[in-house]
Amino acid sequence: MAGLAPEGSQFDSRQYDAKMSEILSAEGQEFFTSYDEVYDSFDAMGLQENLLRGIYAYGFEKPSAIQQRGIVPFCKGLDVIQQAQSGTGKTATFCSGILQQLDYGLVQCQALVLAPTRELAQQIEKVMRALGDYLGVKVHACVGGTSVREDQRILQAGVHVVVGTPGRVFDMLRRQSLRPDSIKMFVLDEADEMLSRGFKDQIYDIFQLLPSKIQVGVFSATMPPEALEITRKFMNKPVRILVKRDELTLEGIKQFYVNVDKEDWKLETLCDLYETLAITQSVIFVNTRRKVDWLTDKMRSRDHTVSATHGDMDQNTRDIIMREFRSGSSRVLITTDLLARGIDVQQVSLVINYDLPTQPENYLHRIGRSGRFGRKGVAINFVTTDDERMLFDIQKFYNVVVEELPANVADLL
Repeated sequence: MAGLAPEGSQFDSRQYDAKMSEILSAEGQEFFTSYDEVYDSFDAMGLQENLLRGIYAYGFEKPSAIQQRGIVPFCKGLDVIQQAQSGTGKTATFCSGILQQLDYGLVQCQALVLAPTRELAQQIEKVMRALGDYLGVKVHACVGGTSVREDQRILQAGVHVVVGTPGRVFDMLRRQSLRPDSIKMFVLDEADEMLSRGFKDQIYDIFQLLPSKIQVGVFSATMPPEALEITRKFMNKPVRILVKRDELTLEGIKQFYVNVDKEDWKLETLCDLYETLAITQSVIFVNTRRKVDWLTDKMRSRDHTVSATHGDMDQNTRDIIMREFRSGSSRVLITTDLLARGIDVQQVSLVINYDLPTQPENYLHRIGRSGRFGRKGVAINFVTTDDERMLFDIQKFYNVVVEELPANVADLL
């Protein structure tokens, strides 16, 4: 996650906390408003009947902590900043807030959601469509790697909500295929990741084209200074719902490390694990696209059935691979951080960090795949001598203890 800290330094939680304190003391209560109400059930939130039907049909029973605090202020039209990690149900938080406020008789874009990757945008589109199933919501994902002409055709026919990546959304606004006149809600999801990917200028350009009176929601696992700068520029007395730092690791996920001393020993360790464990589905993270291909070849040559996906593959191929993985026909997926935020597979019981992430923040998104909404999961980190510092930083950053992998790991899965 470039952009969070100067080159060569680690992002320290104290930097974040100090920056937040500085902004709070500078702006005081004039900038942030607080919202303390907590709703223990979806029924208590005053949501329309057909939205509730969609929420329950999707499988939600009780709102998560972020949903208990975040849905109602968004429904009331307030600007909101919500800091919550993957797996906490924040996508459903802003989807519910948007769906509650749409005028379904007006088939024009009324809500725009930006996400850093195609996979995440398509995941949001899927959640929005499912939750709005009984409302007749029309949603479209505008993402790179798909037909521009098809996007134009769908947008001209009319949709209520557009979800997309900054590049394609800006292109559609520039071509006037996406008309901003009726947009009244604007959401930045994974704001930290969008900024680290260099989308800052495009986000600012999109803001300039939107109506001046617009509700803004910023959702992010971490709040680097650049994200706070956006909130100050474009938001009006936002409600601030921040998860305390020590809650930022998902409960229910057991985290372990394996000492592999040197890089060459990782492959043997990995193959040993797969031979001894009965794993329903798992994701293996490495740090480069080249390594994805290398590891896939090595695993297949040892008769392990694996699939792989990374940013060099075309969108169609990636979609097919993800579909196979979601359906369970492929049980092991090897990938990079690019897809960490777009994998939403309920059966994933194990995440292996073959390479530790290069930034502590990405650890959250990787292991957040394996224990969504209270489901149990296990994360195993391969640690060489060179990785010891990063493991220390991760433990400090999330206030957790990552223990050595026990002999009875099979009992945990």
